[in-house]
Amino acid sequence: MLAPPQADRNEQGLQSRVGDENHTSRHARNTAMTVVLAAVMLVTLAVLSWVLVYVGAQGLKYLGPSFFTQTPPGNPSQAGGGFESGIIGSLIIVGIASLFSVPIGIAAAVAIIEYSGRFSAATSFVTDVLVGLPSIVVGAFVYALWVTRFGFSGLAGSIALAIIMLPLVTRASAEMLRLVPVALREAAGSLGISRARTIVSIVLPSARAGITTGVMLAVARAMGETAPLLLTALGNDLFVTTNPTKRMSTLSLEIFNNAITGFQAAQARAWAGALTLILIVLVLFIAARVIGRRLTVTRS
Repeated sequence: MLAPPQADRNEQGLQSRVGDENHTSRHARNTAMTVVLAAVMLVTLAVLSWVLVYVGAQGLKYLGPSFFTQTPPGNPSQAGGGFESGIIGSLIIVGIASLFSVPIGIAAAVAIIEYSGRFSAATSFVTDVLVGLPSIVVGAFVYALWVTRFGFSGLAGSIALAIIMLPLVTRASAEMLRLVPVALREAAGSLGISRARTIVSIVLPSARAGITTGVMLAVARAMGETAPLLLTALGNDLFVTTNPTKRMSTLSLEIFNNAITGFQAAQARAWAGALTLILIVLVLFIAARVIGRRLTVTRS
């Protein structure tokens, strides 16, 4: 067998060296990006840990069993009291907001993913607009539309929070529906099952774990909102109110009202309320994970 010409051997050697250089360059870039991402992750975790530790250290100085069973004192400079009215109000207002936003959000997600046309495109566009809408603007909108006619109330606060939760539920549900294999829809269609029945009986159950997680995250977001509630629910710190047609306080409102005072006792209650809010949000995140995992196991 004849040996390859010298030019061919030189070209092969050059290609080999170029390939080695490209591999080394890719490896170096990959290592550099890994280091950068690890550094960013560490900084993020450090900031989060610092916030949690600081709030926990400040809140535990005041937090106790009576904090959950008492309302704030009439004099903000006076020590003692708790945020019972705010905790109950948060559960009621966010609960009503969830009843409004979750069914509509899931229906909107179905319209975006399962149907095509102008209505689907318009729904997707409105959702994108609502995602970027500042919460204070939502509060001002509900104030002009509802509060000026019917007065401040927990129901007005629920409407504002429902508008904030709606695009979050829609986007999360749409992403989960998009992950459902097309083969499931095609198999149902080949058996003569209608599209509506396919969506209700096959598509939504297949995506329910992710949808549940998205809903819980939206609820957690609503629990921490303050700005829209200042213009809608207004607050009623000294009394426990369960009637949503009346003024109601929430945990976030009571934290805000006590934090802006110059009294140390009120600011101590605000720290305890902030810790309570973090714990509630943490419970919601854990519940979302557990429920999503159980639904996934059950579906499997």
